[in-house]
Amino acid sequence: MSPSHNILDLGLSDFNETWELQKKLQTKRILNEIEDHLLLVEHPPVYTLGKNAPKEHLLYFVNDASVIQTDRGGNITFHGPGQLVGYPILDLNHYKRSITWYMRKLEQLIIDTLGDYGIIASRKKGLTGVWVKDKKIAALGVRISKWVTMHGFSINVNPNLEYYKSIIPCGIEEYGITSMENIMGNEVPSMCEIKSKVINLFSRNFASKKVNG
Repeated sequence: MSPSHNILDLGLSDFNETWELQKKLQTKRILNEIEDHLLLVEHPPVYTLGKNAPKEHLLYFVNDASVIQTDRGGNITFHGPGQLVGYPILDLNHYKRSITWYMRKLEQLIIDTLGDYGIIASRKKGLTGVWVKDKKIAALGVRISKWVTMHGFSINVNPNLEYYKSIIPCGIEEYGITSMENIMGNEVPSMCEIKSKVINLFSRNFASKKVNG
């Protein structure tokens, strides 16, 4: 049986500081010194590259956005205000030791969250993340050590999508990027409401019973 989840709402927080916190929590979770955690955060404008991301996917620099090489999987993406980022620190030994299973569970969490607001989102064959038709609304990238997770997912609530023009998001040129605000207009919920929704659905998607297999 898995432990309960501790929720940390970090508000607007620097990417590097949050990354260091994740690493400390992951180490403590591996040593079984703490319970599972979910960190929720918005970052100041930053482009992050996965460990194998081609640097040419950053097309040009934006003055107020930093660029950081990370140790997660995936390609290049953007984080900024108006985007909800979730960093689960989970011991998959208590769930299922499968990266594929974990990624699909994160995607389902996001699909369920958006569905509660009338947004029909789905997976796209051969690609990670969550999509509304041919536009990506949520990205995923994780790192797992001894089956304990870090990094995670991001959902575009109401970020400035202009930042995406300077990159090839996730290395995918043929599809666009969207946000809840683009779809819902003035009816887009507050970040506080979205966080509450994600927390509730996270607890449901990562229930305490161990998954067989």
